[in-house]
Parts: sequence; C-alpha cells; structure tokens
Amino acid sequence: MRVALLSSGFHTHYGWARYALELAHALARRGIEVVALTQPGETLAGIEGLADLRPVLPRLVPRPRLFVARSLLAIPRVRRSTAGCDLLHVVAEPYSVLGAAAAGQRPLVVTAHGTYVPQTARRRLVGALYRRAYRRAHLIAVSEYTAAQVHAALPGSAPHVIRNGVHVARFRQPAPAPAKHGPTILATGGVKARKGTHLLVEALAHVRQRVPDAQLVVTGIQLEPDYLARVQQQARALGLADCVHLLGQVSEEELRGWYQHADVFALPSLTIGEKLEGFGLVFLEASACGLPVIGTTGSGVAEAVRDGETGLLVPQDDVPALADAIVRVLTDDALRARLGAAGRAYAETQDWAQVAERVIGVYEQAMHSHSGRESLNRRGTEKR
Repeated sequence: MRVALLSSGFHTHYGWARYALELAHALARRGIEVVALTQPGETLAGIEGLADLRPVLPRLVPRPRLFVARSLLAIPRVRRSTAGCDLLHVVAEPYSVLGAAAAGQRPLVVTAHGTYVPQTARRRLVGALYRRAYRRAHLIAVSEYTAAQVHAALPGSAPHVIRNGVHVARFRQPAPAPAKHGPTILATGGVKARKGTHLLVEALAHVRQRVPDAQLVVTGIQLEPDYLARVQQQARALGLADCVHLLGQVSEEELRGWYQHADVFALPSLTIGEKLEGFGLVFLEASACGLPVIGTTGSGVAEAVRDGETGLLVPQDDVPALADAIVRVLTDDALRARLGAAGRAYAETQDWAQVAERVIGVYEQAMHSHSGRESLNRRGTEKR
C-alpha cells in the first residue's frame, strides 16, 4: 500500500509535525510506502522506507491569510504529487479540503486532533467545503473527548478513536543532563494562551513559597509574540525573571534531556472558545521518560493522564489547585516515583508500533469500502 501523508511538517517542533513524523516512521517499518507531502522549506531525514518528501502544500505554520483559497489553487500539483498513491491521509486538518479534492475517487483519511475539525465544520463561509471533506473521509480521533466534539459538529459521524502514540524506546535513550538549577517544573508545547503558560508562572510564585528553589522551564515553538511578551512581563512583575526559563524550540535530544531530568511535567491546558486540547501527546512523552505529569480536566488530557496513577489532574484555570499539585509531587519522593513508574508502563501500551497497526486497520477498511463502492458503480453502469 502506498499512502500520502499531508502535514505542515515532519519533525518534533509541534503536535501535527510530531504526529506525522512518528506515524510515517511506524508505517514505513510495517511495509507501507509513505509519500510525505508538506509545506515549502521542510526537510525530512532518517525515516527508513520513506518513498518521497514533496513540499507541495500551501504554508500552514505560520498560517497565512486566504488559506483555503491557496489550498484550492494547490489542488492540481497535489493531485500530480499523489499519483500512484492508493490513499491520502490528512494529518493536519486544515488541509482536509485540499486532500479531499486531490484524492478524487481514492479513499481519504483525516485525523482529528482536537480543535480544527469541529471549528472548521462550523465556519460560515468555508464550512460547507470542510463538512463535505469530513463526511467523505474515514475520520480518526485521537481521544474519546475529541470524537465527541467531532460528533457534535458533524452529527452522524463515527470517528475511529486511536489515541496518540509515543516512541518509547527513543525517549528512553539517555540524553545529556541540561543546565538544571533546583527542582524543575517542565512544560513543552510552546508559550501559548491555550497551553496556560501564564497560569504556570502565577503558580510558580505560590510554589516557591514552599519550594524556594523551584524553577520553571518551558520549551516549544513561540508563535504568539504578544502573549510571549505578556508572560515575560508577568514573570518580571512577580520577581520570577531568574527562575522562569522560556527556551523556545529545542532539539529533540535537549527536550529528551529535560524530560529525563526534570522533576514534574505540568501543562495546564485551557479550552478557549472552540480551541481545545484534544489529547496532549507531550504527556505521553513525559510519561515514557518516567516523569510524573500534571494536566487539566475538561479536555482530552484526561485520556493522556490517568489521574492518581500516572499523574494528577486539576480544574482548568485554577492556580491554587495547580500549585498544590506541583508542590505535592515535588515534596513527596514516594509519590513522584510511583507516578513515574506507572507512567512508563502506560506509555508502553501507547507505543507507535501499536498505534500504527490500528491506523493500518482504518486504511484497510477505507480501501475495502472504496472497492465495494467501485463494484457497485460498475454494476450500475452495466445495468444502464
């Protein structure tokens, strides 16, 4: 089987790209020929069995104006680039309209990570295009929570729930210890309002009253400059400028080092309007390294963090509860060890090898359904 994956990138810098990279790797190891379609300027190396990398998609990150119009203009070149592919799989949901048009009569799979499928399905001007694409696709949702959101936006839809995976062996490879100064709270995923970075900074002020040398390290892409400036000002105003470290994008090896040497992972995700946390792949990455995790309720994070087993869940936008959970983990060695060990065990059940098998099952179902429709169409033509 030859599959085209459509994603804004194939790397570890943010969720779509990380998912695409890991899925491409796992599929290739199972004999699937993968053609990686991405935006200009992207590169990909080290994926054994990758058929090709083709930078033919319109830019998505950072997202330009008139994205849908750019997508429609890209249909001919994407169709040419996927010639010979049996199936198209849209990993980054905004490409769904483009993917559906380029697929033509071939099977289409779309992964719903959280915000974008319900959001685009409800849009006024281009919503009809997206709804049409989603309804002709085989949908994968990365959590039960995301599946419920998709079903609410697309009544009658029945997404396959396949939770995000993690490359356990890769994250357990020893990495150099980072420059750590005191008990360290780690967050990754970028400095974003939806990731609750400002809540972490405020919580740190409370934490340091009980753990005076606690530090906060935040890694990941920074695409909200106004919010970044707000968080930096907040840290200065609280007297935390020396213990809040906004590192930006780091290498996979450096990130792995933080996962392995930090003391707790905390990401207080927020639901802001239609923007939501569909699962939280970074929680699995932290768990794979044996790092206790803290997340928030009311989103797909509840499926990435087993409350009281692999980590702790607190209500959204509740700084005192967040601070208390962080202090509890930092000051209780036995709890920290127990949560970390359970997290490792849970991550093993979500290894990409197992996730890829479930995705291939969806591909096979899509191909079978497509063959059935073709057979019916042929019989209808013969009768006429």
